[in-house]
Amino acid sequence: MTDRNDIMKRSVGIEYERFESGFVAFDYEALMREAGDDVRAVAELQRETGVGATPLLELRNLTALARRLAPRGKGARIFMKDEAANPSGSFKARRAAVSVKKAKTMGFPGVMAATSGNYGAAVASQAAMRGLQCIVVQECYDSRGIGQPEIIEKARACEAYGAEVVQLTVGPELFTVFLSLLEETGCFNASLYTPFSVAGIETLGVEVAEQMRTRTGRFPDMTVITHAGGGNVTGTARGLAKAGATETVVVGASVNLQGLHMASDRDFNRKSFTTGHTGFGVPFAVMPDRSDVPRSAARPLRYLDRYVTVGQGEVFAMTEALARLEGLERGPAGNTALAAAFALARELDAEQTIVVQESEYTGAGKHAQAQLAFARENGIEVRLGDPREEIPGQSIVLPATPELLAPQEQNLDKLRRSRIRHAIKGRESELRCLARARENPNDEQRWRETLAFLGEETKRTPAFAQETLARLLEIEPSAP
Repeated sequence: MTDRNDIMKRSVGIEYERFESGFVAFDYEALMREAGDDVRAVAELQRETGVGATPLLELRNLTALARRLAPRGKGARIFMKDEAANPSGSFKARRAAVSVKKAKTMGFPGVMAATSGNYGAAVASQAAMRGLQCIVVQECYDSRGIGQPEIIEKARACEAYGAEVVQLTVGPELFTVFLSLLEETGCFNASLYTPFSVAGIETLGVEVAEQMRTRTGRFPDMTVITHAGGGNVTGTARGLAKAGATETVVVGASVNLQGLHMASDRDFNRKSFTTGHTGFGVPFAVMPDRSDVPRSAARPLRYLDRYVTVGQGEVFAMTEALARLEGLERGPAGNTALAAAFALARELDAEQTIVVQESEYTGAGKHAQAQLAFARENGIEVRLGDPREEIPGQSIVLPATPELLAPQEQNLDKLRRSRIRHAIKGRESELRCLARARENPNDEQRWRETLAFLGEETKRTPAFAQETLARLLEIEPSAP
């Protein structure tokens, strides 16, 4: 652990110190340029292994149902980007394609990823195509040796592509074992949080924008993105902007698992979602650099316009509705965004459009019935009713009627202030002195750089950062 930064830097080939520029600031756009600045070139790289150019599907029957439940004139057209068409069955193939190609170009003997989700299968698939070895490290079991069916299914997929899968019990050993294996093997760290990974998702945002303009004559009014570690939101939003869709409202959606601790042995098997939930969505929004690289390229608060949560029961209900009404068996993680979009569509006018920007493959362990059966085995009550009555870790409430699907709005400004609080942690005294003094041009410039960076980090202004810092540092607010 003492050498973790050096190990991580060697394993991705990036000298992160080059981007540091102040007390809390760093040059984020320069970091992103490590992956190149040409999204078309990234798309061409992905096409070498059959990634991308996935179909955009209009969900006509779900749209019709949403309109039946909406006020007159409301009910936007719902579209879904079918990322299950990628080689490994999810949008994560986009991330893996760029990272694995980078590892191959740089001469690494193999690639590694720490993930219990679809990303492991994506990295394994791309490594097989590029002729590289692959190791996937998973948190899989509780202390009783019982594993979640969804994680076990993903381990099966990784092994099918030829990867070695290292399965661990839940707890802090994941990071230390991962670091040890990186140092021992000399593998490339195909982290979810490098600029290579995030740049791979930018092509998804570009495709959403361009396919919607071709189909409807304009960019989507809203896109809903399942939010976990932040890369999905970050890459898609950046891609939308690069395609010119700067007015599209970007909404993040997570499964509400409030009250469950992600590193708890007891709670590990009392949740039915291994990704796309608030256990990742909230901490990775306010502490993006808590990842396996020194500076994360996934920074969702720079891009989110809204953030909503849905219940586990709502996602399972939408998974069934997608299969029954549209003939598409997908999920579960991508259906988190779909559950939110189905309700949000009822807020928009009928001539507007809303896009769920990804779907994923399903399989025996990922299937809703397997997850619900596992929940019952672990003492979770499963019933019909009002999803707002659901208590994570105790109950899963499937909506008794479709109008009960109602995502809960989260206070983004509260998260933004929390992001600033975490950004300055440990530097409060220095910043307090800087804010009060600023007696020379260098101090003034450093203060303004700090405010500008925190404003960008939160998709707000330097004035918002100044006002928040004034509260946190207990100083008099002044014009930035």
